[in-house]
Amino acid sequence: MLSTEERQQIKLLMQKEIVPAIGCTEPIAVSLCTAKATETLGAIPEKIEVYLSANIIKNAMGVGIPGTGMNGLPISIALGALRGRSEDGLELLKDLTPDEVASGKRYIAEKRIHIHLKEQISDKLFIEVHCTRGSDFVKAIIRDSHTSFTYIEKNGKILLEKSVLSAGESSSDVILTFRKIYDYAVSSHVEELHFILDAARMNKEAAQTVNHGQYGHNVSKNLLGDKGIHLFGDNLHTRMVASTAGACDVRMAGAPVPVMSNSGSGNQGIAATMPVVTYAEQMGSTTEQLIRALILSNLTMIYIKQHIGRLSALCGCVVASTGASCGITLLMGGNYDQITFATKNMIANITGMICDGAKPSCALKIASGVSTATLSALMAIENEVVSAQEGIIDNDIDQTIRNLARIGTKGMVETDKIVLDILTQKQ
Repeated sequence: MLSTEERQQIKLLMQKEIVPAIGCTEPIAVSLCTAKATETLGAIPEKIEVYLSANIIKNAMGVGIPGTGMNGLPISIALGALRGRSEDGLELLKDLTPDEVASGKRYIAEKRIHIHLKEQISDKLFIEVHCTRGSDFVKAIIRDSHTSFTYIEKNGKILLEKSVLSAGESSSDVILTFRKIYDYAVSSHVEELHFILDAARMNKEAAQTVNHGQYGHNVSKNLLGDKGIHLFGDNLHTRMVASTAGACDVRMAGAPVPVMSNSGSGNQGIAATMPVVTYAEQMGSTTEQLIRALILSNLTMIYIKQHIGRLSALCGCVVASTGASCGITLLMGGNYDQITFATKNMIANITGMICDGAKPSCALKIASGVSTATLSALMAIENEVVSAQEGIIDNDIDQTIRNLARIGTKGMVETDKIVLDILTQKQ
């Protein structure tokens, strides 16, 4: 059984990792770092030099920036400098005005911004911004998580310096296991878990926005259109896939709509939430059942990401959809063993899906993840599970997750390099 202290630590961990965000978190984090550097400088910079890890560049190149009608890093950096508001965190670009966007475009045209790959670092998430005006100079660094400032310097004086977690370390005092996740989700007082309903509400509103325009590749609209219904049917599975892909369609297109992120990713927050919400609503689940399933889904995702890291060559929807499959299995009436079955089925199926950057087509990957999550839950509830004699699956569920993480980190390092090389050669 979990102690009272462990329960409190897990709740604090979830509240730290599940936060609102507007726009793709990588370019917004760069904007945030620029805003902090500009505020520290005390004036609009004459010149901005930005040094980024390969994974930040990969995830920021092709995604729409909310309220701008533009893609990528330059407009994010310009608006961070011109607008500031670092206190708003990952929502700092909310409520942009046309005049602000026009000013950002002029700032870009003046050739003030220069973007570089940060060489010889092992960090997957690294953002360093240099802002200069006259003789004044500021350096600001974000590392480890999208809002974690680890270094700020002005004119040679260090204003902030924090240590960074090494690979495999966790900022939480609680050491998670799959059993602890399950126990927390099913046995905590439900009143203590109500905070997760904010994620359900926010991401559902984002999913409904898809009905009011054309977004990205219109994955959701195609699924629910006449041809989509004829091909896939008007059923629970289709609606689960469509609602989740719809929120991603909206977000990746750069709509100024907030979503509740998980472990630094809005798409991961969507994929861990919307399949569970849609299933619960369609099946008439109680509010308590929905809450516990959402807690299980999101906390499973956090646990797996602790092993993999925030950014990797492995697509985050693999992890988020694994969490969703656990939540769906719980809503189906599944017990602990069956929920581990769902996890093993997921890891046996879609491990290896690459991340080739944040972009509108992420909605296609999310659709695949949700479909696999539903199949894995169905198999689990029928006590069908991929055995330890097959592939990377182990009898122990925690070891199975470590096997997944090993592939996503060490095994796909070269994949990450090749993906980035392909992306940059297209520019």
